[in-house]
Amino acid sequence: MNTHTYYTALGHFQRRTTGLGQSYPVIIINQKEYNVDMQEMALWTALNWRLLDFSQIEAEYHKLDQDCAIPARRTLEDCLGRLCTRGLVASGRGETDFEALYDLLGGLYVVPLSESLPLKLAAFLKLTVLRGVSVSKAKALFQRDHPNEQEAQVMALSRQALLSTAELVKCAELGVRDISTDEKLMDALYNDDDTTSDNIVDMMLTAKSRERVTAAVANLYLRKQIIFQRV
Repeated sequence: MNTHTYYTALGHFQRRTTGLGQSYPVIIINQKEYNVDMQEMALWTALNWRLLDFSQIEAEYHKLDQDCAIPARRTLEDCLGRLCTRGLVASGRGETDFEALYDLLGGLYVVPLSESLPLKLAAFLKLTVLRGVSVSKAKALFQRDHPNEQEAQVMALSRQALLSTAELVKCAELGVRDISTDEKLMDALYNDDDTTSDNIVDMMLTAKSRERVTAAVANLYLRKQIIFQRV
């Protein structure tokens, strides 16, 4: 049986400057900086705010290569594998598109972009500098979003605590709305003898809310309202 595989970028981009005034890109994940070369940065950019299979990655990367003449130190497959190994890109596999999507997003942590001015500025800079989007179009992308009920609930919960997609699924299953303290969070998510942070993605495989929460997270990401983090 054929399997489906999807990839996406983690963290956010920032530009650093050396003492000689030369700039270089870094990826920030969980407050840690990762240096990347131009090929890695281009591939990460192609995947940022996108959920792509390999053929789609090739197409996006080719567009960037045509515009920027990316130095190719390694094959695209090797570069993608290196980013996955370094934890800068995540992948998910499944027998169906949705199973692959949940496998990709289930263990990723959701960070609302609107809650962080530095993240928003970094995202704006990436669009204008790396992708060549005009300033006026980039501004339009960050206008007030209009989420549906499930998307709004994902955002509300994610503003209270750093939650993975699987943890958001469990909150939806239990009707949890308040996780404003560590005690409330642990009581809502891990108040039984079976669920742990290591197995919650698998535990939520049969949850009725899994599809709609996963879709909400994916849609918010594609609309540039959130980024993904790992811990």
